[in-house]
Amino acid sequence: MQLQLFKTLWGHAGSLEEAVEQAVAKGFDGLEGCADRTPAQIDALAPALAENSLAFIQEIMTGGDYVPRRYATVDEHLADVERQMQLGKPLRPRFATIIGGCDAWTIAQSIHFFTEAMELGERYNVACSFETHRSRSLFNPWVTLAILERIPQLKLTCDFSHWVVVMERLLDDDWEAVTQVARHAHHVHARVGYAQGPQVPHPAAPEYAQALASHQRCWEAIWASQCNRDYSISTMTPEFGPDGYLHTMPFTNHPVANLNQINAWMGARERRHFELWKSQR
Repeated sequence: MQLQLFKTLWGHAGSLEEAVEQAVAKGFDGLEGCADRTPAQIDALAPALAENSLAFIQEIMTGGDYVPRRYATVDEHLADVERQMQLGKPLRPRFATIIGGCDAWTIAQSIHFFTEAMELGERYNVACSFETHRSRSLFNPWVTLAILERIPQLKLTCDFSHWVVVMERLLDDDWEAVTQVARHAHHVHARVGYAQGPQVPHPAAPEYAQALASHQRCWEAIWASQCNRDYSISTMTPEFGPDGYLHTMPFTNHPVANLNQINAWMGARERRHFELWKSQR
């Protein structure tokens, strides 16, 4: 199995062409981002990806922005899935990471959403991988496991930083849940959370070494499961981002670190980590 890394478009301030250039320069294998853009942007991005042999993972958000509208219905969430799948067709996404559902829904509502969303994926020939994201249906391990019991074919984009902040603890004491969820992991968002937040100021900082190591153990559990499921490629997106995730200095709001540099560091670190893990199997 090989590891392929994707550059996130979340927090990218420049043009899409610049994002492509940065991905190539830092050795990424593709981009992950939203296709809800202007037709001109999509028309420019599609050939740029092809010319640089970069793959694309589409990110689909339902019910509004990253935090869904509280009373958006299941049908409204599903309409967002379909609309964005249509928008993403010119980019030929390898699959879609869907940030979907709502944490206030019943299990039955979430199951209805996931089932119908996967059917839309089949209709548009887009594989669906649903993110473990706070404020969404998969906001903690226990609800996620209950849904997986009902929909064992559900594929997951695992971003464990969300669960860490929701639970206010690293996941080492909940290892059984991690290993069960890893059996459904399709994709990884490599952000490091800590007990009081979804994003450490910098994953290289020694004061967050324990948090980094904990997340890396979770990613190893996913790699092991994917090997057992005969995955030839494991995909990962370093996804440190803005919007209150990135720490800033009081009064000036000056960022404490550079997102591009953090995500490039995270990607390089996980390439080395993956090769070391693979050599020890």
